[in-house]
Amino acid sequence: MASNPPAPEAPYVPSDTLVYGGYRADDEAPLGEWNPTAESLAPVRGRHRVAKQRGGGFARSSTVLGVGVIAAVSAGGMASANTGKPPVSISMPDLPNVGSLISDESASSDDTSAFSTVGTDSTQTTQAASTSDAGEVLRSRILAQAEQQQDQIDTKAAQAVADAAEKEADAAAAKAEQDAQEKAAAAKKKAEEEAAKKAEAERLAELAKQYTLPTSSYTITSTFGQAGSLWSSGYHTGLDFAAPTGTLIKAIHSGTITEAGWAGSYGYRTILTLDDGTELWFCHQSSISVSVGQKVSTGDVIGRVGATGNVTGAHLHLEVHPGGSADGIDPMAWLRGKGLNP
Repeated sequence: MASNPPAPEAPYVPSDTLVYGGYRADDEAPLGEWNPTAESLAPVRGRHRVAKQRGGGFARSSTVLGVGVIAAVSAGGMASANTGKPPVSISMPDLPNVGSLISDESASSDDTSAFSTVGTDSTQTTQAASTSDAGEVLRSRILAQAEQQQDQIDTKAAQAVADAAEKEADAAAAKAEQDAQEKAAAAKKKAEEEAAKKAEAERLAELAKQYTLPTSSYTITSTFGQAGSLWSSGYHTGLDFAAPTGTLIKAIHSGTITEAGWAGSYGYRTILTLDDGTELWFCHQSSISVSVGQKVSTGDVIGRVGATGNVTGAHLHLEVHPGGSADGIDPMAWLRGKGLNP
C-alpha cells in the first residue's frame, strides 16, 4: 500500500508565543506558515486521497456518525420493545477511514444516508405484524357479529315456531271448550225439551181425565177451513164426526148448557159453555137430552147424532168459539190441546 511521504519540518524559531504555523516574538512579524498543497504532496493511490481542507468538516462528520449510530441502536431497541419479538440484528456498514469522512460533503451525505436507513426493515416488519394483527382482530370481530346475528335469527325463528304452536294449542283448546259448551247446551236443551214434553204429557194426561171426545165409533169426514160450495161461508167452520144416527153425544168438559134447540142450517144444536167462557157447539143432532141452564160434567150425555139442518148424511158438526166469539177456531187443534186425539 502506498503512503504519503513525511512533510518537511518547519524551521525552529524561538519565541515566547506559540502561533499557528510557528513561533514569533511579541514585536516580530509572523514566520511563514506551513500549508501543504497538492504539489508538495505525493499523489494518493487506492482508496486514499487528500481531503480538501474545510473548516469543521471532521467535527461535522463525526457528529453525523454518532447520531447515525445512536439512531440505529435506538431504532433496534424500540422495535424489540414494541413488538415483543426477538430483537432484529443490525447490520453495521464498514466505517470509512478519517480521510473519507472529511473528503467532501457528498461522501458525508452518502454515509449519513446509509446510517439513516438502519432499522428500516425492523420498523416495516413491526408495521406488517401490526397490520396482520389488526386484520385478524377485524376478521374475528366480523365472524363474531355474523355468529351473533345468526343466533338472533335462530332465536327469532324458534320463538316464532313456539308462538305458532302456542297459538294453535290455544285455538284447539278454545275449539274444544266451545264444542264442550255446545254439547252441554244441546244436552241441556234436549233435557229441557224432554222435561217439557214429559210435563206436557202429564198435563194432557191430567186434562184428558177432565176432557173426553164428543162421540165414539166415528170417522172424520171434514176438517176446519176446508173450502167448498156446501157451506154458506165458503169454507167449513168446524170438525165433522160421521157416525150412525142415534150415536150418543157426550159433554167434552164440565160446564153449563147455554142453548138447546133448532138453529136453522145447523139443525138441532146444543151450546155448552165452559168455565173459561169457551163455547162448544154440537150441531145436526137427532135429539137433545139437556136444557138451558143445566150443569153437566165431563162425559154426560147431552144428545144424539142426527142429520138435521143442512147436511148430506148423519154426523156431528162440532165448533169451538173461545170467549163466545162469532168466529170459531180449529176444533182438532183445540181437542189435541186438551190431551185428546180425534
